[in-house]
Amino acid sequence: MAQRVQVMLIDDVDQTEASETVSFGLDGVTYEIDLSEGNAGKLRDDLARWIGHARRTGGRKAAGTRAVGKADLAKVREWARENGHQVSDRGRISAVVQEAYQKAHG
Repeated sequence: MAQRVQVMLIDDVDQTEASETVSFGLDGVTYEIDLSEGNAGKLRDDLARWIGHARRTGGRKAAGTRAVGKADLAKVREWARENGHQVSDRGRISAVVQEAYQKAHG
């Protein structure tokens, strides 16, 4: 008899289906948490306030896109929808959409 085993990520915060595992560090300790797209976006938004004032000390290189401030996120979403991109009302905006927005707005 054949068997198929599936592993399903569960959001560690609200027990819904998770879409990714997010790694982050604090005080020299690295953490991982499984989160839905919405909760991952919330975590990134919350950390962005502090990261904006911090110094980078190592790890992966920064992404090629310029960080978009919270005030600009609504503008990016509006522009993306007007230009045929699919974006959610909350959460992270993909790097592809952010790069297209930056390219269109210099």
